Amino acid sequence: MSSKKYLSAILILVGLSTCGAKNLQEQNTLQKTEVRLTDKTTPVVNKNTATLKEEAIPLPPKAPLLSKKDSTTAETFNHSRWDRILQKHVSNSGEVNYEALRNDPSELNIYIDALTHNTPTDAWTKEAKLAYWINAYNALTIDLILKNYPVKSIKDIKNPWDQKLWQFGDTWQDLNTIEHKILRPMKEPRIHFSIVCASISCPKLQNKAFTASTLETQLTQATKEFLNDPTKNELTKDAVQLSKIFKWFKKDFEITGSLIQFLNQYTDYEISESAKANYKDYNWNLNN
Repeated sequence: MSSKKYLSAILILVGLSTCGAKNLQEQNTLQKTEVRLTDKTTPVVNKNTATLKEEAIPLPPKAPLLSKKDSTTAETFNHSRWDRILQKHVSNSGEVNYEALRNDPSELNIYIDALTHNTPTDAWTKEAKLAYWINAYNALTIDLILKNYPVKSIKDIKNPWDQKLWQFGDTWQDLNTIEHKILRPMKEPRIHFSIVCASISCPKLQNKAFTASTLETQLTQATKEFLNDPTKNELTKDAVQLSKIFKWFKKDFEITGSLIQFLNQYTDYEISESAKANYKDYNWNLNN
């Protein structure tokens, strides 16, 4: 091969090599560019994703505040379980099926447990507190009977009203404390026809739970039923044969007037202020 042809061949090879290197360089540059584009777009996606993850779930709207009128009758404790127990095991005349309750005490135990863990606060209305403690007294009385069943009378139990068997919050309660230290100081004398000491001469156990929203109607009904039950009271215009409840708690019924004035609020006729009052014997036999 002549030197001229040899030189031309070398130049061609050098040119091809240069073009190849240039193409390779351009490919590398294009790949880097793609990488840079990818790197630039990826943070945007990540940023948006992070935003979605960090965005807080909106809270539900707050319940409207109760008006002053509504707050006076708002229930602060649900007594529906106690209501079901009463309707199932207490007759319309107030007789209690202790035998059935003893065989299946679970609902009563659950209700009492709920009471002990949800005691009234200063924020509760008077009506809510009264309903709570009236229901509590009656439920605990039944529980006391069941713990000692069978008995013929609550008086067969040693110190029945002073047994501190139930812990409400930090305080161990007994029936006497609930009646005399909690309920009576509320100055609502009609509680005496609503709390029941498991005896025949007691007011009948209502077979519906007391509630704050219906308390006034329920207390009035319980009082009228007790006064107009001839086995508990005998009333005429000139003489009255009364339950000893009116003797034991006379001061409670004279908060705003005389005992006769209290009675006249719930009778269909006017009892004379000069009517002679006597008191019936009290039957402590069990109300079953």
